[in-house]
Amino acid sequence: MARNPDRLTALDSAFLHIESDGAAHMHVASVMVFQGDPPAYDDLVEALESRLHLVPRYRQRLADVPFDQGRPVWVDDPHFNIRYHLRHTGLPAPGGVEQLKNLAGRLFSQQLDRGKPLWEIWLVDRLEGDRFALIGKTHHALVDGVSGVDITTVLFDAAPDPAPVGPPQRPWAPSPPPSRAQLLAEALVERATDPAEGYRAVRSLLRAPRRVASQLGTSASSVGAMLGTLLRPAPPSPLNVPIGPHRRYTWVDGDLAEFKAIKNELGGTVNDVVLAAVSLAVGRWLRRHAFPTEGLELRAMVPVSVRADVERGALGNRVAAMYAPLPVGIEDPEEVYRRVHESMAGLKESGQAVGAQVITQLGDFAPPTILSQAARLQARQRWFNLVVTNVPGPQFPLYVLGHRLERLYPVVPLAPMQGLGIAIMSYDGKLGFGLLGDYEALADIEDLADDLETAIAKLARVAGVRRAFGTKRRSRPKRRSPAPATS
Repeated sequence: MARNPDRLTALDSAFLHIESDGAAHMHVASVMVFQGDPPAYDDLVEALESRLHLVPRYRQRLADVPFDQGRPVWVDDPHFNIRYHLRHTGLPAPGGVEQLKNLAGRLFSQQLDRGKPLWEIWLVDRLEGDRFALIGKTHHALVDGVSGVDITTVLFDAAPDPAPVGPPQRPWAPSPPPSRAQLLAEALVERATDPAEGYRAVRSLLRAPRRVASQLGTSASSVGAMLGTLLRPAPPSPLNVPIGPHRRYTWVDGDLAEFKAIKNELGGTVNDVVLAAVSLAVGRWLRRHAFPTEGLELRAMVPVSVRADVERGALGNRVAAMYAPLPVGIEDPEEVYRRVHESMAGLKESGQAVGAQVITQLGDFAPPTILSQAARLQARQRWFNLVVTNVPGPQFPLYVLGHRLERLYPVVPLAPMQGLGIAIMSYDGKLGFGLLGDYEALADIEDLADDLETAIAKLARVAGVRRAFGTKRRSRPKRRSPAPATS
């Protein structure tokens, strides 16, 4: 019996288990700012509903297997109502950026309802400057960053007056939900008759094309590189404290051409520039908190897409991890960039991401009860200090009902003991940095955003790049920094 294609993978399931304590919320999200007056709510409902046949998972919910004898499966939601998922709200006066960030922080503080399809979109009115916003949330078990970009380009338009979307072959009608007995029987039969499913997944990876092997080394050495990293915990920092359920959210604007110019002058990649800027900013933030940084090197978990071209548009997660050093104890921007660039080149040669993928796929062997405990245990280990994820987005304008998408700011969720996540997405020549922080641990998250802008400016200066984008953030009184934590 072949594996049920609607059954979650081990990695998808892990994102569900991490939420068990009620503090971590495993949804990826974004804040999208559009030009013009907002569309009518009913028109937006009609537009999205006409395209849901292109993403069938958006009408499906999770069904748990009794007694944890198998990973959950996606089943049609017989009570699906798009108006539950597409919601309408407005900002309080004056309707500025601060009010939008506060609203986003509240929405990102709430877990998605497991009894319904795991997504929400909020239409936000009354944003100053003749604009409106959409705030979207999708559970990480359903989508990773790269497939999320693909979904966005499906649901939105590539022109102000797009061609009509073709209707579905037949009107949607939910399939009858399976009974608990059916779910249990199918899971047990699948485990008994197809024990090699996980083995085949690993074997296919080990037989990757020669170009991958030549670039990243053998999978065995890659696993060794990853295990060597995981055996050494990341250093303590004020970012690694028990988190609560509440969030703060802010963003920083960047220009993709500027980042490319910096990497062209200094050598390396756009991701090197991003990581160097984050390192400089976090180091400055730590010193302001009186946390000693001399010789300190934090560790960032950097998700890497391992999605093949033929899988683009498919849902679920196809990601592995690299653990990038952040030399926060160094204040010279040129030296920070050099260290980051050399470290990232070394990590790519070690094949650490391939090793992470092999280890992740081995989770398909594990019984679900063991897998759930392993996921909770893993989330509490200090293997990294923060997540920094950089996702390439569409480099052309997107529209909703003729309204142009102006800015896009992404969100990466926080795991237990992780107070800060930084997500970056490029869109139409721009870069949006989204900073999500635990409400208590990152009370001064706006100051950290200022530090990030300062770091980008410093890197541009040492590279001799004229700043194409550099509007100063609105000045605010500095927040009182809490006492540094060391756990």
